Amino acid sequence: MQSNTPITPTLLLTSQQAAKVLAISPRKLWGMTKTGTIPHIRLGRCVRYPANDLQRWIDGQKEGGQT
Repeated sequence: MQSNTPITPTLLLTSQQAAKVLAISPRKLWGMTKTGTIPHIRLGRCVRYPANDLQRWIDGQKEGGQT
């Protein structure tokens, strides 16, 4: 039986989710967040990582190869 609930993409990732999709440790992610290396937003005390911004950041980090 299938659900009629539409699948909505996750717009904001938690630090655990972002670290997992980037294949880095949460500690490394936090260091990059503190230095402003990686795109993030603060919602009060919470830090979230916009999925689309992370993809653009990854694209901008590419080196070598042909595009």
